[in-house]
Amino acid sequence: MSTINSKGRLGNQMGEYALAKMNGRPAFIPPQMHSTLAPIFRITLPVLHDTTARRIPWQNYPLNDWMEERYRHIPGEYVRLTGYPCSWTFYHHLRAEILQEFTLHDHVREEAQNFLRGLQVNGSRPSTYVGVHVRQGDYVHVMPNVWKGVVADRGYLQQALDWFRARYRSPIFVVTSNGMAWCRENIEASRGDVVFAGNGIEGSPAKDFALLTQCNHTIMTIGTFGIWAAYLAGGETIYLANSPFHVVFKRQVAFLPKWVGTAANLGQARENGP
Repeated sequence: MSTINSKGRLGNQMGEYALAKMNGRPAFIPPQMHSTLAPIFRITLPVLHDTTARRIPWQNYPLNDWMEERYRHIPGEYVRLTGYPCSWTFYHHLRAEILQEFTLHDHVREEAQNFLRGLQVNGSRPSTYVGVHVRQGDYVHVMPNVWKGVVADRGYLQQALDWFRARYRSPIFVVTSNGMAWCRENIEASRGDVVFAGNGIEGSPAKDFALLTQCNHTIMTIGTFGIWAAYLAGGETIYLANSPFHVVFKRQVAFLPKWVGTAANLGQARENGP
């Protein structure tokens, strides 16, 4: 049997859960992971409570952030997988099963869809819904100081919006972020096709995540929250090409090959940061 560490917030725990499904052994999840994921998704893996888990002689097995051949045959009878699996290479071959596990509860999905149905672009119903996730919060300081990277700047977001405007008639951009004030100041909304929809509450991410996954396409910046939202939405995706993911986590395994990378202006990103 196997279990998985429960670390990080929603995006990281989704990756950890998907890894448990990939492993092929009878798998159990910790109560902390269940309390994060079960209110949002119809997950099916059973919970292994702490009192039972403490009696099991676990062998910790650390994983890199992407799939390797040796992970297909992990030795040991009781294995606890550890790490922050953030790559589609772990679970993309199980996409149908992963989508099933991360099916939104009806009330979560319906709330998001009802909101989207009420949106208009200059008095008309949108033809296309593009979810926009702008990661701010702790990354404003972590990115330049720890990862030596950047958060998205206003120029990157303008390019990404214009990319979809050139391809679709009357798209609407549904913005979510844990830095909504920055978004309102830096995302041009004068065309009437941008709505600042998210509530940015990190402890209750269901609304923002559901809005993103119910859109047709995705603009993401950095972080596993945006990666998972784009993966579940399943449409065209623009990602920040010069984030640290392509250096530390290998761009080719962090982002699906069909996704489109667009670079931020490094100087402007630092200048425009909050």
